[in-house]
Amino acid sequence: MKLKLDITPDLATMMAAEIKAGEKAVSAATREAGTGLKADWRRQITGAGLGQRLARTIRSEQYPKGQPSLNAAALVWSKAPEIISAHDTGPLIRSKTGFWLTIPTEAAGRGRRGGRITPGEWERRRGLRLRFVYRRSGPSLLVAEGRLNKGGRAVASRSKTGRGLTTVPIFLLVPQVKLPKRLDLDRDAEQAHDSVPGLIVANWVEDQLF
Repeated sequence: MKLKLDITPDLATMMAAEIKAGEKAVSAATREAGTGLKADWRRQITGAGLGQRLARTIRSEQYPKGQPSLNAAALVWSKAPEIISAHDTGPLIRSKTGFWLTIPTEAAGRGRRGGRITPGEWERRRGLRLRFVYRRSGPSLLVAEGRLNKGGRAVASRSKTGRGLTTVPIFLLVPQVKLPKRLDLDRDAEQAHDSVPGLIVANWVEDQLF
């Protein structure tokens, strides 16, 4: 007696279909986890009052690009890593030269590129000299003899008689600054990582249903 066994559908075809479904499920899961983490980090940043501009530095990317894979991965990062890290860790900041950190007051204004202005740039732009004022209690100061304009910025006095001339604090001088920890990025990253298995299963089942 001769027996013949036929498997319908073909086993190799079934396995190939399952591998393809797995590749799609893993890729979709890592993509969802990555974009979800990006959105969570951006919400954290804006929720901490750090602004939309810094939040938009958070980006995500899928690998490999343009094709599903069982080894798919997602990368989430910031284009301003030093700033993000500072708010995430709350570091103690000291002067690189071992002297003072200069903190601009409202009267100092902003730098040319919209960032924090330095004492040297301030003197060049305002045409005024800064004077050091030591204080035993509280931060020492760099002050200038000038006047405040309508915007609250210190400028040179145009009066020949000295009318309106006043001593304006331009910079606070402190030996160090402890930044508060305003973000907890690891928390969201761990949640995104833990969500991947469930997302793989959900995408795999969804692919089989359709």
